[in-house]
Amino acid sequence: MRISNVYRPMVFGCRADEPLGEVARWMKDNEIGALAVVDGDQVLGIITERDLVGALATSAEPAAQPAEAYASTQIRTAGLEEDVQDVARRMLDDGIRHLPVQDQGGRVVGMVSMRDLLALEIWTS
Repeated sequence: MRISNVYRPMVFGCRADEPLGEVARWMKDNEIGALAVVDGDQVLGIITERDLVGALATSAEPAAQPAEAYASTQIRTAGLEEDVQDVARRMLDDGIRHLPVQDQGGRVVGMVSMRDLLALEIWTS
């Protein structure tokens, strides 16, 4: 099966300068674990629940810090036509829980999470 069958075809994002307090509130309200950090159409990084915990542990005022200060900037992606097992293995090997999904032109078109892949495993078993 291909990633195109399981990814979430929406890119939830925040601005690079958006305060972490607002980022955390938006993630909680929308029940998502990661946001793309964007500048226009360009994805600069990914901010995850883990990154928010890092900010809490290291900053005197974490809610006021900009998203870009704690975002993961080494972005790995999945292609729409990639096999879900290959992507799941890469995510496990690299300790990643969320991957942006790109179309053939390199444009980010959504996100796939470990939860999405686990749900697929349950549904197809």
